[in-house]
Amino acid sequence: MRPVIERTDGESPFTAFALPGRPGTDAFWAAVRTPVSLPVDGGWRTLFLWRGPEAVLDFESWSPPVPLRRLPNTDCWYAEVPMPERLRVTYRFLVGDTAHADPFNPVGAGADRSIAATPDAPPQPHWPALGPDDVPPLPRTRIRWNSARLGGRRTVRVHPAGGGGPVVLLLDGDDWLYLHPAMTAFDAAVAAGDLPPVTLVFLPAKDREAEFACRPELWEAVRDELLPLVRESGVSADLDRLVVAGQSLGGLSALYAALEFPELVSAVACQSGSFWWTPGAGDRPEPLNGPAGGVIAERLRRGVDLSGLRCAFDVGEHEAAMLPHCEVTEALTERSGAAVRVSRSASDHDRAGWRHALLRDVAWALG
Repeated sequence: MRPVIERTDGESPFTAFALPGRPGTDAFWAAVRTPVSLPVDGGWRTLFLWRGPEAVLDFESWSPPVPLRRLPNTDCWYAEVPMPERLRVTYRFLVGDTAHADPFNPVGAGADRSIAATPDAPPQPHWPALGPDDVPPLPRTRIRWNSARLGGRRTVRVHPAGGGGPVVLLLDGDDWLYLHPAMTAFDAAVAAGDLPPVTLVFLPAKDREAEFACRPELWEAVRDELLPLVRESGVSADLDRLVVAGQSLGGLSALYAALEFPELVSAVACQSGSFWWTPGAGDRPEPLNGPAGGVIAERLRRGVDLSGLRCAFDVGEHEAAMLPHCEVTEALTERSGAAVRVSRSASDHDRAGWRHALLRDVAWALG
């Protein structure tokens, strides 16, 4: 199902959505809380509103951009977007080249994005609703890592949730710091008893395609350079147990690390891993049209003993092109002896849909 603009005749096209007041008036804007959804056959019809200049509704995944329609003689722009059942998406409004969060949605993802969920999307406990003007708290401990193997400097933050414990290495760490407040969510999950205490290490990427491709340099640097710095940081951490959590290319890299560095990685939490990846795949017009499972599946078929590894896989229900790659990788990983957990999230290829899976799968990975 793909978005379209709902063209409605009459003074107000929003009556069915129970929005009070005359559209475009100050009273109307003061009362607006969107997006809002109505049930239709097979899904939902969701209203998005924008006040100001002409804009485009831009989704992080699942849909191409949707132009907004202006209500005549008002500053009100809108689109009614058909959405399938069970969907959570990140979106923004584009005015020219400038991105804006939705000012009528209290659930943000950083300063210029918002999150929408259909009414039947499962809840995401422990994740706070932060608006675009809210500043998420950051870990107090910072490591200045100047990597000889990777080149360049980066800042790695470390947080002992619940006092610290096994290390959970969060790939794309800056996204989990600034777009989605993972530190707060992990603290809440530990406090609720849904997770044991852990030590979070937020690892930012400088070049995702280079670092997360199936190459050993990143994991040699983590083993030989980063983890010793974590040990010296003074934060309580069980460095003998390392859970690697990654999404998309990060998920690919997490499982690669478990295959090639088994003495380093004890568990993996992988959301929407890019298991389509093969060398040069990104240069093809359709990168996902290659062999199912890519190089990871080929490596698993050659034989590897993964007994002792715990690996949780998750992928979005709406990621049709990803599913064949993930399914073959999941099956081969289990056949290789790993303890495997498989789930599907109410999302497309979108970090907003991976948030609950991250907490749940790290908890499972730690047993």
